[in-house]
Amino acid sequence: MNERWQSRRPQAFRLDDPAVVTAPAREQAPEALVITPDPELDNLPAPVPPALPRRRFRWGTLFWSAAGALVSIAFGLAVTKLIEDLFARSEFLGTAGLILAGIAAFALLVIVLREMWSLFRLARIEKLHARAAAVLASDDRREGEAVAQSMLALTKSMPHLAQARAALTDHLGEIIDGADLVRLTERELLAALDEEARRTVSNAAKRVSLVTAVSPRAAVDLAFVFITALGMIRRLATIYGGRPGTLGLFRLVRETIAHLALTGGMAAGDSLIQQVFGHSIAAKLSARLGEGVLNGLLTARLGLAAIEVTRPLPFAALPPPRVRDLAADFLPKRDGTRTVPGE
Repeated sequence: MNERWQSRRPQAFRLDDPAVVTAPAREQAPEALVITPDPELDNLPAPVPPALPRRRFRWGTLFWSAAGALVSIAFGLAVTKLIEDLFARSEFLGTAGLILAGIAAFALLVIVLREMWSLFRLARIEKLHARAAAVLASDDRREGEAVAQSMLALTKSMPHLAQARAALTDHLGEIIDGADLVRLTERELLAALDEEARRTVSNAAKRVSLVTAVSPRAAVDLAFVFITALGMIRRLATIYGGRPGTLGLFRLVRETIAHLALTGGMAAGDSLIQQVFGHSIAAKLSARLGEGVLNGLLTARLGLAAIEVTRPLPFAALPPPRVRDLAADFLPKRDGTRTVPGE
């Protein structure tokens, strides 16, 4: 940088001003403001946008779509033929079959609409979670207020949060930063829901730990753990306003397992139990009891991942629950007693 640039005073100008020209430093315009380009910037490589992957034709999607349509047509023809046969036998039987088919079709329509609505609720919560995370990073005041209003609308059907909603509404106009709005919304509306979710995961882990410790069959253990995990995930989603249906529950299970695989949360083995106990398993526990404790810990970790997936806001103002906190509810102490929450 030469002395001319060091002694030059700053100037304000518009780029579309006709008096502003771009020229090399050696060329001077007497009545124009000259902008001298930096020669080093010309040697920079031009940014190349990443190539978008080409969308391949999905033969599997085509196959299942065609197979599903074919099965639906076959089922419809079978029902039609059944009603025709009933009318051939008796007008009363045909009328009864037609009425039953209409009732079944109406019930199927209601079930499909409910499943679609549950998927819409889950997608809305997932989008709200992403918007809140973006506000925490950008500190956008308008987006923060929109997230707070969305949370108020999501929890309006929860009567036990009426006082929290009123307190949040009173303070919305007093917060300037968008990130602080999201944190205030989390503290006011999700503190009670987080505590209920923690109890749900803890109770599920205790049930799994007890049943798998006394169950004589591995098949019974597997079935009970599977049913308990599904019920726990459905209950967690309901606590946070999701209320999933059957398809929504399968989606939540898939996302929870994906979250566990991403965070490495299934690595809860002998080292985790030794961390909690401070002893080796073989020194303090029998084989069945150790298996029950391990299954309980894995269920607790699954529940924590489900909380991360079903929670409408990321953890920012409130601390996330940990496996150690939940394990304290059902793991025995070194003296053989059980840990009571709150001790």
